[in-house]
Amino acid sequence: MVFENRAQAARMLAARLRAWRGQRPVVLAIPRGAVPMGRIIADDLQGDLDVVLVRKLRAPFNPELAIGSIDEAGTVYLDPDTTDLWDADYLETEKQEQLGMLARRRRMYAPARAPIDVRDRVVIVIDDGIATGSTMIAALRAISARHPARLIAATGVAPADTLERIRQEADEVVCLEVPRVLFAIGSHFRDFGQVSDDEVVELLAAGAGSAAGTSAS
Repeated sequence: MVFENRAQAARMLAARLRAWRGQRPVVLAIPRGAVPMGRIIADDLQGDLDVVLVRKLRAPFNPELAIGSIDEAGTVYLDPDTTDLWDADYLETEKQEQLGMLARRRRMYAPARAPIDVRDRVVIVIDDGIATGSTMIAALRAISARHPARLIAATGVAPADTLERIRQEADEVVCLEVPRVLFAIGSHFRDFGQVSDDEVVELLAAGAGSAAGTSAS
């Protein structure tokens, strides 16, 4: 399947998640590409939208290769297949750099409020597509530590082996397209343009009023 754009994939995911409509689920999008999808899904399900901030930990000399990921609290997920690529000193430096970026993004995206409190609520973590799964796994672990009532991972496209790893971290996994081999997420979207930080801020602000009463104190 090739989606026209993220909006089409979001509408299809919303249809698959319709059981949670009216139960005020918290939709947490992984920036930046998943945020437009999260806005559509949150509106359709009558829920709240926020971001879950995680960053890729980059391999030495190959920043496109992920050795793992890190969340805002500093919780790290490491890909066990990459341990021979880095040492402890490199990992610590990379962690601190990515934590700084996460702090800057939080200040940029939601300067006027704390993250939405997810305790005892249905939480749906959204990404437009998943390759290795390290970012989604880090996001799910970060949210699981905040004690949601139910934790769901949802995405447009992901390979089968990655989905098996993700199923160990979530109560439910929803994926629209499961190719045997995933060469590039963008190849499954006719329009896969970049999403800017300004767009993320605008999309989050569109629902900020409804989320204000549910933010963490």
